[in-house]
Amino acid sequence: MTNEDLKQAVREQYSKIASSGSSCCGPNCGCSTSEQQVVSISMNDTYQNADQKITETADLGLGCGTPTAFADFEKGMTVLDLGSGAGIDVFLSAQRVGKTGRAIGLDMTDAMLERANANKEKLGIANAEFRKGEIENMPVASNSVDRVISNCVINLVPDKRKAFSEIYRVLKIGGRFTISDVVSVGKIPSEVRNDMFLWAGCVAGAMEKEDYLNVIKAAGFVNVAVASEKPYPSDDGIPFRLESITVTGMK
Repeated sequence: MTNEDLKQAVREQYSKIASSGSSCCGPNCGCSTSEQQVVSISMNDTYQNADQKITETADLGLGCGTPTAFADFEKGMTVLDLGSGAGIDVFLSAQRVGKTGRAIGLDMTDAMLERANANKEKLGIANAEFRKGEIENMPVASNSVDRVISNCVINLVPDKRKAFSEIYRVLKIGGRFTISDVVSVGKIPSEVRNDMFLWAGCVAGAMEKEDYLNVIKAAGFVNVAVASEKPYPSDDGIPFRLESITVTGMK
């Protein structure tokens, strides 16, 4: 599979989710290949103490954490959400940074962008915007963003080194990221890695945890720390398990 094959599989799956409102990284994310059962889990975390109108409108159950709960937002900041989906983390960020700040959502799937913009109009959140683009090549100016957030999306990106290089590029000096994502503990077999359905389901693209953290540090970030982690159970005989972690770091 090429990187473009993987991206197309993700686009197709998330276009269906945008239309149906059903989750990929949820109970059916468990998935199976023709070779073996992989794992059957629900990854979605609950947004506690969040605006109920926003969660009811824009939460499709696609996340594996709540990065906005760990991000140190201040009024007037510019926040960038990578893989923004229906917009829940963008809207929560827009609330936190206030009218003098703004929140930008980046997504590569047209159907998700359409849904997010419809949600923006419904919620009446003026300081939010959505852009089409890929994380490895963001349509965002260098040194222009105070905070970067993302929720269960980097695992879907084929070139994670390029993704974190881009995050570093767009952040201002002293800017921070807060990213929730899925990682593996133990080696994921090649038959799982090569299953496009499992890529779209937040399983096959997961990096081993230590490798993931090393990629972040190699991009130039400092003060890299795991703010929270949640292991998921795996079935007997599966040589790896998955965890969701929320990672923070500074440029």
